[in-house]
Amino acid sequence: MVDLTTKLVNVIGDKTAKPLEKAFGMRVVGDLLRHYPRRYAELGKLTDLSKLEVGQHVTIMARVASVKNYSFGPGGKRTRTEVVVTDGTGRLTLTFFQQAWRLKAMGDGSLGLAAGVVSQFNGKLQLTHPDWEPIDESADPTESSRLSRGIIPLYRATAKMPTWKIAQCVEMCLDAVGPMDDPLPEPIRAAQGFYDMSGSFEAIHRPRSEKDWQVGRDRFRFEEAFVVQTVFAQRRHALEHERAVARPPVDGGLRDRFEQQLPFTLTGGQRTVVGEVSADLSRTHPMHRLLQGEVGSGKTIVALLAMLQVVDAGAQAALLAPTEVLASQHYRAITAMLGDLAKGGMLGGADVATRVRLLTGSLGAKARNASLLDAASGEAGIVIGTHALIQDHVQFAELGLLVVDEQHRFGVEQRAALVDRSEVKPHVLVMTATPIPRTIAMTVFGDLEVSTLRELPAGRQPIQTTVVPYLERPAWLERGWERVREEVGKGRQAYVVVSRIGDVDEDGTNETSSLVELHEELVGGPLHGLRVGALHGRMTPDEKDATMNAFAAGDLDVLVATTVVEVGVDVPNATVMVIMDADRFGVSQLHQLRGRVGRGSEAGLCLLVTGSDPDSPARERLDAVASTTDGFELSRLDAELRREGDVLGAAQSGVRSSLRLLSVVKDGAVIDEARAEADTLVLADPSLADHPALAAAVDELEHSEQADYLERT
Repeated sequence: MVDLTTKLVNVIGDKTAKPLEKAFGMRVVGDLLRHYPRRYAELGKLTDLSKLEVGQHVTIMARVASVKNYSFGPGGKRTRTEVVVTDGTGRLTLTFFQQAWRLKAMGDGSLGLAAGVVSQFNGKLQLTHPDWEPIDESADPTESSRLSRGIIPLYRATAKMPTWKIAQCVEMCLDAVGPMDDPLPEPIRAAQGFYDMSGSFEAIHRPRSEKDWQVGRDRFRFEEAFVVQTVFAQRRHALEHERAVARPPVDGGLRDRFEQQLPFTLTGGQRTVVGEVSADLSRTHPMHRLLQGEVGSGKTIVALLAMLQVVDAGAQAALLAPTEVLASQHYRAITAMLGDLAKGGMLGGADVATRVRLLTGSLGAKARNASLLDAASGEAGIVIGTHALIQDHVQFAELGLLVVDEQHRFGVEQRAALVDRSEVKPHVLVMTATPIPRTIAMTVFGDLEVSTLRELPAGRQPIQTTVVPYLERPAWLERGWERVREEVGKGRQAYVVVSRIGDVDEDGTNETSSLVELHEELVGGPLHGLRVGALHGRMTPDEKDATMNAFAAGDLDVLVATTVVEVGVDVPNATVMVIMDADRFGVSQLHQLRGRVGRGSEAGLCLLVTGSDPDSPARERLDAVASTTDGFELSRLDAELRREGDVLGAAQSGVRSSLRLLSVVKDGAVIDEARAEADTLVLADPSLADHPALAAAVDELEHSEQADYLERT
């Protein structure tokens, strides 16, 4: 009996199975059947050759009028094959390079289907390297099922595995496969108007009408959303049964005292989120909340108020940061904001004060021991650190809250190292400055409640962003360096950010050599006479801190840095950022970087320096960043510009995303509906005991590479 787990080689043979595995990673029947058609061609609606337009993606049925090989290149060793086809209304040239064998394969008078993008060469329309499927006119139309159905599925294909060959393999598998267990329960299928799994595979691969493939596509799109949402519904259900200690607010405590001495008023958004977090902390099951907001939207204040509420309730809070630079920045900022409230038991400390300790890998022995002792004894109400916090020898008297900054930089096992140490779970607050559209948040942060800070605090200055195409307009780059000098002349400061160019050696040599070269070039050229420092990953933690402190203190005019300045670095006096080779950065990263300027009383300027082609996707990304400072709009645009799979971490895991039809950007309504159905089902059957096929699909997702990424988001 053939089922979805049967090896492809057992159904279609080794000769065909190998190229499918090489091209698409297909190993079993289910892999092939879930390689859905990318579009469909209806035989009665094929484009007439007389109506073709340049740029159209067309599928035409036509007869070969002539075919000829031409030699070109050095020594005439290269071959161009031109096949002229006609459908009675016009003529079109199909051009193939290095495929001389087509002279015999596409003989005069033969009929076939060609699919490709229409282009123009020497005034004539052509398809270059189109998909070509020959049609056997001697076959009985009633037996030639694809032609008799009239709808031709077109698949994502390769030169060695064209769409028609994939279609043949799909037909073989559909004919061989037996009954299928359906992960979508029958009541849900009935309510949605879906076919069962077997019927849906038939509808999407062998449709007899447009409605067939549309219903099949809708069913598999919903299934993808439903399985992911069932995973998260189970996680949320499990969290409801975990126990935590309630940490309600305490009147007259540290939090109240801190709020009273704040020199500014919280925004409406901050007050709302503080209320949500405070309510979560007051419950007896663990908080799992994502706090997202623009750079500078005030996430740190919200997190600090939460930490103080926990300290007031007799427990401790830990803040986990991804880098030593960011951990040190948080430590300095929080101790400065708290003032005498951070000097518990020390000279000058307030009567209700606590201690704030820093714990990083580079701390000296004396400072490290003091931090470890204060954490273990409970004297330190707030402990801020990097991965050093996760080490087994780090003990807390009673950890009540874990705040994770820039969560995407941590694996779930790292977070769990702190969360799972005690029977009573600490509350968890996850923060990210990378704005996430709601639909994406629902798909990759589905087990977290989401709070969003959209408004910026009063006084934040606008940031003007300009693309500087130095190849087309070299004078613009010269003017950019003049702007840097002008800002420094007014007593302000500037960043120059360098990308990692090419592969970076393990010791970071390539990264720092490019930075050092630019640093020397600027010091000896356009920024001559200014105080220019450098900051990069090969420096020791002490060197990094010394450089950042010098920049923050105004002892440096310009800081040439790698992306270590992306998060957490707060120098209000910095007003200009020049990002070199900006096309090497993603949209979200560029938005994060420019958020480092305009943090004081003066407006910010960000220059995106690029040598990319004006019509390239890279330039499109840069133009998008320059067009808006709305991080949520940019995040949505970023997801649309990138391959959909990247949103769910295909790039991180090295494989294609398991989402093939569901668009986490566009299918918000589907995700909403799937989440509601999953919540209802899991509430009634938490272990999925009555739904074994769904349980198997959930288990498969949980153990896939994508699940690894879902755990890290």
